[in-house]
Amino acid sequence: MLGLIVTGYCFGLCLEIFPIPAAGFIATLLFNQHMGFKDDIISATPRAFAYPLLLAFLYYLLRGKLWPTLGAIALLGLFYPQVLLLCAAILVLRLLDWENGKWGFSQQRQDYLFCAAVLGIACALLLPFALSTSEYGPVITVAEAKTLPEFWPKGRSSFFHENPGDFFLFGGRSGMFPKAILTPVTLCVGLFLPLLLAFSSRFPKALQLRSGIKILPQMLLASIALFCAAHALLFKLHLPSRYTGYSFRVVIVLASAIAFTLILDSVFRWAQQGTVLRQIIAWVTVAIVSISLMCYPSFVKNFPKTSYKHGKLPELYQFFSQQPKNILIASIAGEADLLPSFTQRSVLVAREYAIPYQLGYYRQFRQRLLDLIQAQYSPDLAEVQKFIQTYGVDFILLDPGALTPEYISSRRQRWIIKLPPAQAAIDNMKQGKTPALAKVINSCQAFQTRGMVVLDANCILNNEQLSDA
Repeated sequence: MLGLIVTGYCFGLCLEIFPIPAAGFIATLLFNQHMGFKDDIISATPRAFAYPLLLAFLYYLLRGKLWPTLGAIALLGLFYPQVLLLCAAILVLRLLDWENGKWGFSQQRQDYLFCAAVLGIACALLLPFALSTSEYGPVITVAEAKTLPEFWPKGRSSFFHENPGDFFLFGGRSGMFPKAILTPVTLCVGLFLPLLLAFSSRFPKALQLRSGIKILPQMLLASIALFCAAHALLFKLHLPSRYTGYSFRVVIVLASAIAFTLILDSVFRWAQQGTVLRQIIAWVTVAIVSISLMCYPSFVKNFPKTSYKHGKLPELYQFFSQQPKNILIASIAGEADLLPSFTQRSVLVAREYAIPYQLGYYRQFRQRLLDLIQAQYSPDLAEVQKFIQTYGVDFILLDPGALTPEYISSRRQRWIIKLPPAQAAIDNMKQGKTPALAKVINSCQAFQTRGMVVLDANCILNNEQLSDA
């Protein structure tokens, strides 16, 4: 459903800028292909609503429909506030106008009405969050973030980079340019739109562009301004890339659709004024372009990208599903990410939930993780028992080979490798100190499948012989 909404608004928005149905078709085709390389819309998470609501806002704004515009803004405030700030910045920029080679203020009363209304709604939606105290605690500061390995390369929320170019331009969370912004490669054509417009005399269809074309540079300027503000106020406006990722993608798709239309129209006009050979060349060119546009995904593996997780251990999920609903499972295995969804049972920690931006939440989460790593690899069973009692753990889930230094150093565990207990565990095992859990695997094993082992925490607590040893 979200995909259909995006398609409809993308088509309508393109026609508001360039009233050529072919351009609208190309825009929707390119946008759907572009979204096929990402899992935003298909995820049905809050970010999935950013595109349909942003496109709806732009569409109704260009049509001069106040109430639908405000409706889109209100929904953005509920689903994705960063894009709401972007829309507000666009409306502020629309109060400025470039005419006769100089800047001035807009003479359109409607621009001021829309801006005032949207700013009012934005304040009403965002001020309560800004003034209230979050139950998850304060937002992490830059100084605190720089002390955590989670924010550095290979960390769970990698943000900082030693290379300034990677940090400000191409970083996934810190960079201005979103990853794969020119995928499919046909979007590269959009980069040439300014050049085509500069030679508009050779592209007659450019005369049909409406004033709505101004929305593209306005989006770019608003995005860049908020990107800079997010860096200046790090992390109070969350991640800088959130202010350019969505808007830049919309701009490049619309620019590419317009550029393709101008080029194809120019090719047809060139063919009509010449010989049969010209017409053949023109039709061959159009055929190549059409095939490139339509069939590009056929040459790409894993299209569309869904990022769906497929459970590969149904026996394990069935085992936990048969346990009481209030059990707590402790594990650093990747499978812990899936257990809440596939078993409806709680886990102490899991990589997918290691989001470090709210300190009230993450301090507790990080302490749990540090304690779990310390207990899992401790040679002292009493320390394991203390951990179980402290957190009320019912089961401990171990990956195949989990109690080895190679496991901690493996790529799938890079989210913990830089944590102090992980490094200490590697050193201990290399010195011949065996984790205490290795001594109770056989006696306290509650379930085993495909090398995955579930240990009964109560059994470990009652293992007095090893505890006293």
